[in-house]
Amino acid sequence: MNRRDAIKNTALGLGAVSTLSSCNTTQTAATTSLGKLNNNINHSVCRWCYSSIPLEAFCEAAQEIGIKSIELTTPDEWEILKKHNLTCAIGTHKKASLTKGFNNPKYHEELEMTYLNLIDQAVAHGMQTIIVFSGNRTSAINDEQGIENCATGLDKVIKYAEKKNINVVMELLNSKIDHKGYQCDKTPWGAALVDKIGSPNFKLLYDIYHMQIMEGDIIATIRKYKDYIGHYHTGGVPGRNEINLNQELNYPAIMRAIVETGYGGYVAQEFIPTYEDKLAALREGIRICDV
Repeated sequence: MNRRDAIKNTALGLGAVSTLSSCNTTQTAATTSLGKLNNNINHSVCRWCYSSIPLEAFCEAAQEIGIKSIELTTPDEWEILKKHNLTCAIGTHKKASLTKGFNNPKYHEELEMTYLNLIDQAVAHGMQTIIVFSGNRTSAINDEQGIENCATGLDKVIKYAEKKNINVVMELLNSKIDHKGYQCDKTPWGAALVDKIGSPNFKLLYDIYHMQIMEGDIIATIRKYKDYIGHYHTGGVPGRNEINLNQELNYPAIMRAIVETGYGGYVAQEFIPTYEDKLAALREGIRICDV
């Protein structure tokens, strides 16, 4: 199961996964009402992790939980979100590719057309931010060349985004386990690209799960690169499952660090739930992050 397949086929089921007995205890607790949220974090959730739940039903559940956004959704889904007073914090399109990205000039023309159109659709639906990807390294595209190629390929896209008041984020992903060869796999590389492009409308999507695998030192990195980060994703390490005590990251501390930087954007849950009740897992994740 990966994000690309789930976005292309939202009817795909996640399947049943066994959980530890300690997870079962946590799951029971997670079914209780969340109560009033602290509103220090704007909560979002990635659609692909809950693709087995029909979108209308998922919107109703998200609203009940206190989630404001269902992201990594596509323009054809945005009217349904708006119907339920939800937004899409990060918009994407069905042809999005992690491997065929802006670091390779042979894809620039096609990507430019796709993303200029996506920006227009975001404006039409009142959405604010879209996601792009670096693509994979090749023998001809080392890290320095990748930065140059991405800056060149994104030039017209970012300038058009500035004109239309749309933000663009490039996601940091791990190339160790999930996305072999992906080039934007370290925060310093992403920050160098942000500096190269030099636009307030272009920042990084800092995926905590992925960067724990690649770098660790999460809180210090968030503090150091706060001005380069435009969005956050969660996920338990190892396994990309629930963010409770059965994984190694201290999410309440991480969320407090994010709040302390003055960040006012969204934090999206992007873990693959293993509980039989997937919405219970989501409620638990929101509770953990609501510092």
